Amino acid sequence: MNTSAAHGVRERLVVIGGDAAGMSAASQARRMRGPDELEIVAFERGHFTSYSACGIPYWVGGDVEDRDELIARTPEEHRARHIDVRLRTEVTEIDVERGRVRARDLESGAESWTSYDKLVIATGARPVRPDLPGIDAAGVHGVQTLDDGQALLDTLTRTEGRRAVVVGAGYIGVEMAEALINRGYEVTVVNRGREPMATLDPDMGRLVREAMTGLGITMVDDAEVTALPTGADGRVRAVATADAEYPADVVVLGIGVRPETTLARAAGLPLGDHGGLLTDRSMRVRGQENVWAGGDCVEVLDLVSGQLRHIPLGTHANKQGQIIGTNAGGGYATFPGVVGTAVSKVCDLEIARTGLREKDAHRVGLRFETVTIESTSRAGYYPDAAPMTVKMLAELGTGRLLGVQIVGREGAGKRVDIAAVALTAGMTVYQVAALDLGYAPPFSPVWDPVQVAARKAAAKLGAR
Repeated sequence: MNTSAAHGVRERLVVIGGDAAGMSAASQARRMRGPDELEIVAFERGHFTSYSACGIPYWVGGDVEDRDELIARTPEEHRARHIDVRLRTEVTEIDVERGRVRARDLESGAESWTSYDKLVIATGARPVRPDLPGIDAAGVHGVQTLDDGQALLDTLTRTEGRRAVVVGAGYIGVEMAEALINRGYEVTVVNRGREPMATLDPDMGRLVREAMTGLGITMVDDAEVTALPTGADGRVRAVATADAEYPADVVVLGIGVRPETTLARAAGLPLGDHGGLLTDRSMRVRGQENVWAGGDCVEVLDLVSGQLRHIPLGTHANKQGQIIGTNAGGGYATFPGVVGTAVSKVCDLEIARTGLREKDAHRVGLRFETVTIESTSRAGYYPDAAPMTVKMLAELGTGRLLGVQIVGREGAGKRVDIAAVALTAGMTVYQVAALDLGYAPPFSPVWDPVQVAARKAAAKLGAR
């Protein structure tokens, strides 16, 4: 291991990955220590740093006009703060024993080693890209980075046809379906599951499917893609399943992501059951004194189930980057874990969840009751009150809140934050029902929908 600090020379922090976790770590470390004490080098294989990948569907769909609006801090801004950002440079090897990384300049092909005293691995996640005939054909796109988003927009601009097929119906698939509808495409979504949004229970996912169908999106469920047939020009022309073929001028893959831990695996660093790096609460890689990891390449503690999960979200990545930067900069901070909160939308339908689904609770051996209620976003008599459905899981015996899913119109999505706080605090449905929440007819019924569900759950479990 490089021991430059022990010899009175400034330390070097090397960061692999220039987006949320990596650059949050670099920026926080710079706040902790000046350039005379800590040199920071960040490697990024793409063209951009510190951008919102979550915003890409809204840029593609036209809600966000300019790509640069998604960039929180440019490479030039980082460099002005004495962070040596090296774009279009891919790290190809981590040598933990000697404290160095090997990187290749993607423009010139030149390779070189860079030593480190401290290392941050923020390599993110890679889109699932099944090994199917035609998967690499022109017109087939994944959407993970700004470069991916730009490539898709370039294809949409050049393509004369107006038929799009989205493979997968998770967050990215649903959001990209909306984006393509907004751009005037005929959209078909091919989904291997019974219902879209597998992060919800099927009964709640059904509400999402009904809304998507109502928008004119063709939903194909319980379907396994077998090939992406191409034309004589080599471009994709369809998506094939065992039963049918769906014409396509452009195909977007929204099948999900896996932790990008190829480098970590080759370096012998510890990986979990989901393929993500294993860290302690300080985000330090287990068994390593001076290596940290954060973002979509790590596994995190689920505070509800007590198990490790892979949950690739920018909210976690930014928080973990702050923790890493504090620790790498000589301070102390920890990341407590997550409850699995996420929110999305398809046009005016808001979709939210936190905590455990039914199958999650079964998997960890929890016994529970579920309730589902219908309510409105405002007092029923107030103009524009919108419907919403709330599903709640509560543990038998204790009444502990286990999970909440919400599907509804305006005002539904962010209500999940009530449940997220309650889950983090380990509250029971009895306590949630008694919360002193804000009320006025323009904002909520007298009983907030989350509390209506909690009351029903409490009644089902029995009075305490």
